[in-house]
Parts: sequence; structure tokens; C-alpha cells
Amino acid sequence: MADKPQSNMLACVEAPYLGKLKTGQFEIQHCRACATHFYYPRVLCPSCGSSNVSWVKPSGKGVVYSTTTVRRKAEQGGDYNVSIIELDEGVRMMSRVEGVDLHQIHIGMKVAAQVSVSADVGIVVWRPQVSGGAQS
Repeated sequence: MADKPQSNMLACVEAPYLGKLKTGQFEIQHCRACATHFYYPRVLCPSCGSSNVSWVKPSGKGVVYSTTTVRRKAEQGGDYNVSIIELDEGVRMMSRVEGVDLHQIHIGMKVAAQVSVSADVGIVVWRPQVSGGAQS
């Protein structure tokens, strides 16, 4: 069965984002018409509908907007956290906070982005910010 046109369009829109992640780069989209930043990748600006969008590097800083712990047996990898991070640019993304005990993750916690690349796939994860800015 052939792919649906929608799934082909989604793959085309996601390709630049996923390609950048594979090389360790994290970028979001910015509308040149209304100056809105947005995430997840789209063809048109969700604020004004313009197609005049570009890729920009965000500050890499944000705060935990929401968080939960997913419980798993130790033999299945143990517990892990899922968080929604609000970037300084105003967009929110689902990810996880690493490098800190699960019980220390809280709403309002300042975090810094890090791209983790494994098996040729990149993902954005977050770590607690160290004083003075983003953690390297």
C-alpha cells in the first residue's frame, strides 16, 4: 500500500530537523512574517499561516513545565522521567531530564538542552542548568 500524501509531507518537514539532530545540532523554526518561534516542524507558521519560515538555533535554555515518572521494573530498564520543557523562546517540547535523581526534577526547574546521538539517531534531552548558564 502506498504512503498517504500526509505522511510523505510530514517526512519532508521532519527531515531537516532529524538530519540536524543526527549531527548534534538542535534547531527550531521561526516565522519571518510574525517573529513566532514554533516546534514541532511545520510547513506553515501556526500563528499566522505564513510559509516564510526558517530554522534557528534556540538559546538551549528552558524550564520544566510539567513532569512525570514512568514506573518500570528494574529488569525492564527501571523508572524514567518524561517532561514537557518550555524553551526560553516560548515553545514547549516533550523530552526527558537527565543527570539528576528523578525525585529532584520539579516544575520550574531550569534546564539546558543537550543533543544525544546514538546509532545515528539524535534526540534532545535536558540537564539541570549550572549557575551562569547552560551545562556543556
